[in-house]
Amino acid sequence: MNQGRSMAIRWGLVLCIFAGIGSLIWLALPEAPASVQQGDYLTEFTLPDAQGAMQSLPKGEVLLLNFWATWCPPCRREIPSMARLYDKYAPRGLNIVAVSVDQRRDDLVSFMQEYRMPFQVLHDADSAVSRQYGVFRYPESFLIGRDGKVIRHLIGAVDWMSEPILRTIDGMLGEAARATDGVKRGDDKAEQG
Repeated sequence: MNQGRSMAIRWGLVLCIFAGIGSLIWLALPEAPASVQQGDYLTEFTLPDAQGAMQSLPKGEVLLLNFWATWCPPCRREIPSMARLYDKYAPRGLNIVAVSVDQRRDDLVSFMQEYRMPFQVLHDADSAVSRQYGVFRYPESFLIGRDGKVIRHLIGAVDWMSEPILRTIDGMLGEAARATDGVKRGDDKAEQG
């Protein structure tokens, strides 16, 4: 009986030690980055494009900001519909910026040559901007209004030509057009008065 009790105490002590070590490791882990969510404002950044020229995000435009990688199968699947979305809405004011987290620029350039990507592609080789946005699942996208506010935060591959997405983009572009018309009308009134 004494031996059984002694063994139970030893195992209890071992479990307590492992629990204590586990707690210390958990507390020592770095904090996860805060994710940019719906209603937040766009965080500005500058990254190189595929040719190495530094580029900033466009301001005052309806924007689809997409984080992706060439090694990500869902990312590869969504690129063609993103290209079609750009073809359809770029003339109305939609801008797309696709941020690749590939480490090697050669992989990115090869991919861009294989796939038709008519929109701006930037290279986040060290994933610093992705971490700044709290992105760690690919693809991950943000629909951003002219005012820089995140309208939608989408995680995973998206069919960019689906009806709900098209309605959202139509609404965002319609609001942008109404805001622009209102400014123009206001200017006209000021000139008349």
